[in-house]
Amino acid sequence: MPLPKSIAQFASHRFNPIARPIVGHLPGFGIVVHTGRKSGKQYETPVIAFSHDGMVVFALTYGPSTDWVQNIFAAGNCTLIKRGGSHLLTNPRLFHDPTRSHVPKPVRIPLRLFGVDDFLLMEKSADNHAD
Repeated sequence: MPLPKSIAQFASHRFNPIARPIVGHLPGFGIVVHTGRKSGKQYETPVIAFSHDGMVVFALTYGPSTDWVQNIFAAGNCTLIKRGGSHLLTNPRLFHDPTRSHVPKPVRIPLRLFGVDDFLLMEKSADNHAD
């Protein structure tokens, strides 16, 4: 079970603006740049993201129905800013994995404790901005 919506709302309004400048430089984290499916506005959302077999896996700590995930599906792509690089990502796919096998072993324990077992998998586009 993902974290409660109330925590997601708090993070969106209080934590994310503070975290954005630094989280894109931390291992295991990044910033997803996505376009609002209704507003057309560009958003930047801090995320937990890992490379796995040439793809990028996002841990969906608030579940698959969050706005940023829905925006990515509506657009079919997003940009990930991670450790100074910018990556165009395409072909979003949701998957459920109680073993959390697509993330590094040390991360599996906290994700299990928080009940996170839904993930978003995306491909790095051949037209990447930078690597």
